[in-house]
Amino acid sequence: MLRPWLRWCRWLRPGTARVLKENFGFRELASSVPPSGSTSPGALNIFDRGLKRKQKNWAALQPEPTRFDYLREEVGSQIADRVYDIARDFPLALDVGCGRGYIAQHLNKETIGKFFQTDIAENALKNSLETEIPTFSVLADEEFLPFQENTFDLVVSSLSLHWVNDLPRALEQIHYILKPDGVFVGAMFGGDTLYELRCSLQLAETEREGGFSPHVSPFTAVNDLGHLLGRAGFNTLTVDTDEIQVNYPGMFELMEDLQGMGESNCSWNRKALLHRDTMLAAAAVYREMYRNSDGSVPATYQIYHMIGWKYHDSQARPAERGSATVSFGELGKLNLTSQGKDSQ
Repeated sequence: MLRPWLRWCRWLRPGTARVLKENFGFRELASSVPPSGSTSPGALNIFDRGLKRKQKNWAALQPEPTRFDYLREEVGSQIADRVYDIARDFPLALDVGCGRGYIAQHLNKETIGKFFQTDIAENALKNSLETEIPTFSVLADEEFLPFQENTFDLVVSSLSLHWVNDLPRALEQIHYILKPDGVFVGAMFGGDTLYELRCSLQLAETEREGGFSPHVSPFTAVNDLGHLLGRAGFNTLTVDTDEIQVNYPGMFELMEDLQGMGESNCSWNRKALLHRDTMLAAAAVYREMYRNSDGSVPATYQIYHMIGWKYHDSQARPAERGSATVSFGELGKLNLTSQGKDSQ
């Protein structure tokens, strides 16, 4: 009988690193992380992926990591709800950028057969949350997924893709590894995320230092997301937005929580540090502009939810243009006629 980790190596792309790092029950760790700083040709190199890996590894090793899990827990449960809305089972599923497994814990073995989890941070994989589903962990970058074509019935991703340098390529890879009629269910931060923090820092830095640097990473616009999904090959698209507002005692508590989530800025053009006076001024601006009646300050997280399907002949398709037998004008007349009969 083959050893457990060898049984699933057939799903990895040829030539991919398949080094077994650790074996803990159903959780097994293989590695496929590119060298630090590498990116696909032609992609904008906005984020320091090596630094992001260090940030996430540091966050996963904190004494109380669950203290900072509230946002990922909420979005993970929302993605699980969307999976349950699809009336089918998924024998093989993948979570891209899983963190500590915030989606898997909300799924059950009646819906998911086997669940692969990938993340760039090995400490997050080693300290993943418990789940009843047979789970396999693969150390891999979201930009370089090490799986073969037509492998998974379902791919999910929660609050991870906003740190990817080449989002079009990442979506194309997700489409590549999905089976025909497979579905991608994902969520990522939107453009209005942390607008209160961004505005406060910019105003304070401009006033104290005569200019400002980006301290909150750039995000994708919602109108671009549908285009990128379509360009990657997905059809029957659904994209919607949600906002989660969390109240904090002050700006410094918000920044502490962002660090604990592994969500500190990792843009290459970030400023190394802010002067103490600038930080105090930003906290005062934040409180003055956005303070709640109870003295707390809000932070807004905009979430883009997306669903896309890989094409299959069995899927419903729109009729050919010009094939309609009834015009919209005639439909309006039928509606008026039915209303007249009802009034009689």
